[in-house]
Amino acid sequence: MALALALLLPAAPATAATATGGPFTPGSAGIGDPQYPTAGNGGYDVRHYDLAVRYQPDTRHLDGHATITATATQSLSRFNLDLMDLTVTGVTVDGRPATWARDGDELVVTPARGLPAGRPFVVAVRYGGVPRTFRIPEIPLESLFMPTADGALVAGEPQSGASWFPVNEHPRDKATYTVAITVPAGLTALSNGIPRGSTTRAGWTTWRWASTSPMASYLSTIAIGRWRLDQHPHDGRQTIIAVDETLPPTLADDAVGRTDEITDYLETLFGPYPFEANGAIVDKHDPLLFALETQTRPIYPAGFFADGPNPFDDGIVAHELAHQWFGDSVSVRYWRDLWLNEGFATYAEWLWGEHDGFMTVREQFNQFYDTPVDDLFWNPPPYDPAADSPFVVSVYQRGAMTLHALRLRIGEAAFWRTMRTWTATYRHGNASTPDFVALAEHESGQDLAAFFAAWLTGAAKPPNPDPLPPGVRAAAAPPAACATVPHAGCRARR
Repeated sequence: MALALALLLPAAPATAATATGGPFTPGSAGIGDPQYPTAGNGGYDVRHYDLAVRYQPDTRHLDGHATITATATQSLSRFNLDLMDLTVTGVTVDGRPATWARDGDELVVTPARGLPAGRPFVVAVRYGGVPRTFRIPEIPLESLFMPTADGALVAGEPQSGASWFPVNEHPRDKATYTVAITVPAGLTALSNGIPRGSTTRAGWTTWRWASTSPMASYLSTIAIGRWRLDQHPHDGRQTIIAVDETLPPTLADDAVGRTDEITDYLETLFGPYPFEANGAIVDKHDPLLFALETQTRPIYPAGFFADGPNPFDDGIVAHELAHQWFGDSVSVRYWRDLWLNEGFATYAEWLWGEHDGFMTVREQFNQFYDTPVDDLFWNPPPYDPAADSPFVVSVYQRGAMTLHALRLRIGEAAFWRTMRTWTATYRHGNASTPDFVALAEHESGQDLAAFFAAWLTGAAKPPNPDPLPPGVRAAAAPPAACATVPHAGCRARR
């Protein structure tokens, strides 16, 4: 489950060229996503973020230094970075002082000289302050940069990176990362990817991490606290599982402890695991009411787990691990394609449940098919390019039902060939719904336009392609509210 926060910022006005040899024009204050017009920024492509932050939990103050390596995709007179609230104290471009201004959550940078198209450049930004926490007190729910009882945690979708560093905040601009997090000695600071060691000096410890595969910024995280750590090699990579040390080992350890086992099974379906590391973070922070597929290290709230082994808990882990293929490695081109993340991860959750002896995929499909057509599990349809926001319940269950119906329509061989070709073709890249339709048609040799229109955009229920035998009824689907704000009583479906 993820929380939708729209970036609604005005575009910056054009300025004159800042150097000869143009024409130099400003990069856009949005990457061009129809649902979130000012999400991300135009005019450049980031290759790497080198981030160094220092966080003091007592004051909730963060100081940061970001070094961003990028390439101009147009001749730039200026460009924008996304950054919430934090105060900027200095900016350089290629080592020269640059001027900057704030426009809401946009940091507008004007280099001393124009940046020709195709040229690599390096931006360095110094900043600090109290990071933004998004709160809905009535629920209560938090996201973005969340202060916790013993540290802090970052999670949010479609944005969260901009709450702690300057960034091009859209999945279409992935980059590699190195992160150094300095915290009071005695606390452990986690991030994505591979650990690069830690050093302690004068009462502060710096923890270093590296993400060597491209990552969308909302999938980046830092998690500061006191953890029960399990770090071990598996299949040539490190698995790092961190559970809040205040939680009893009987709560979440058993489910996240199956991370390697579940990953191995998903590899048999979708192809090789796409990243350099794996793991989990389980935090006891009551306002954390969603799990998120943060790359290589999914985040889970303690409230999602029951005491002792539980198939619903294992399904949550399967869902977030499937996102490593669907959402993290193969990311959406635009946010309207979100069902390619959530529908695929939900179907993987069903597949794991069948493999593990819980419910069959057929039973899970019918559990949701039998809900009324006006239920949130069905409507609005999961793919609606004209919708204000793609973050609707139907992208999960109706998205998964679409895949099961496709499997029955084109057959086992063509379906699994489609799934594995999808993850291989778009590995570490971006893809759209039309891309998936075209691939399924190619692998099956069928015209599937009417099929996908019925399952992804139609208001009516398509005919049930896999009904249960007469007299057999699927378990009732949980309330739709369980898919919007899941909690302990709704573990069956996120």
